[in-house]
Amino acid sequence: MNRRDFLRATLLGSAAVAVASSPIELFAAKDKSKKKSKQPLRISFQEGTAPGKTLGDKLDYMEANGVVGFEPGGKGLSGRVAEINKLLSGRNIKVSAICAGFDGFILSQDAATRKIFDVTMKEIIEAAGAIGSVGVIMVPAFNHQVPVLPHTADTRAYLIEQLQLLGDHALKNNTTIILEPLNRKEAFYLRQVADAASICRDANHDGVRCMGDFWHMTTEEPSDYGAFFSGGKYLQHVHIASRGTRNMPGEDGEVDNYVDGFRALKEMNYPGFVSFECGCKTNREEAVPTALKLMREQWEKA
Repeated sequence: MNRRDFLRATLLGSAAVAVASSPIELFAAKDKSKKKSKQPLRISFQEGTAPGKTLGDKLDYMEANGVVGFEPGGKGLSGRVAEINKLLSGRNIKVSAICAGFDGFILSQDAATRKIFDVTMKEIIEAAGAIGSVGVIMVPAFNHQVPVLPHTADTRAYLIEQLQLLGDHALKNNTTIILEPLNRKEAFYLRQVADAASICRDANHDGVRCMGDFWHMTTEEPSDYGAFFSGGKYLQHVHIASRGTRNMPGEDGEVDNYVDGFRALKEMNYPGFVSFECGCKTNREEAVPTALKLMREQWEKA
């Protein structure tokens, strides 16, 4: 390359960097030919999201508004299998993920606490399989759960070993376990989608997967787009909430922008659910349809 060509290439490269506001945007701008998936937005509600007095009322509302996933809690789930299967029969609604519900925690220093976790988690896994859930969400340790194993390479290796065993049980029941990264105020151990995906990679088990949550990602991730792509083939589930107060999408105004993350999901051909995990600070009968409209508009924009 002669001096003139070198300077021309350098100036063009500098201009591209100046236009891009982040390295992720620069990366994405390189390939405008990426074809976005025609995969539909598959919205899921946790049990408390939809208006209605009974679960049947809530499912009626969900079906009428095009919500195709239902995310129940794991607490007491084994005793609700028949009820849930009966209520979902004939509907265009599937169980998405199961939101935790186990007792104890997997990284406790106390063997008895770890045993409680193992027993209750396996019960939930079995119930999850019986209602056709894609997986059971788990967090290795919340900040309030002590005493906890130290954050070391040995602890990580132990976690992977235990996840493989749980993954075996999950596959036997036609489901998975799903690692959820949280923000540092809730759980220091696992905070980014890439961290969870790397654990899934090292576990190398079809029954061990991960997820992303827009609420936690607001604090921990430099880019929604990059976060979801870092999950790669291990990304099994997504949670959504308003980005300032963890309420209905749209209730925090302009900050409730999910386009960048939705663009990644579409480019990845993500087949899973985007599930509401949030409160509601206004009237639920008005806030829920507004949130659904916002999500669908932003999905189309992405």
